Amino acid sequence: MENKEVIKALAALAQPNRLQIFRALVVQGPGGMTPAVLAEQLAVPAATLSFHLKELLNADLVSQERSGRNLIYRAQFDRMNAVLGFLTQNCCQGQACLTETAVACDC
Repeated sequence: MENKEVIKALAALAQPNRLQIFRALVVQGPGGMTPAVLAEQLAVPAATLSFHLKELLNADLVSQERSGRNLIYRAQFDRMNAVLGFLTQNCCQGQACLTETAVACDC
């Protein structure tokens, strides 16, 4: 992963509403959620949610799929793990520093 991509992803998450939206999609898992469900669950106005979802899409942290008349948004787990991997790539000067309970998301 390139510095530019990581910076874009972290910048997208550096906003409270976007972080909350992304975390909700991560919790939901691969099934994803519609904007209506997200808006209701997070108590975010539809226009605000749309703006933030667009930013997360632009950072490639979420995907969007049309299912009939609905849009389904999903967290991009491979992208999330790539950002986390980039941040910990040279952790502890190459020494094992993570506990055995620390694992990547298998979603």
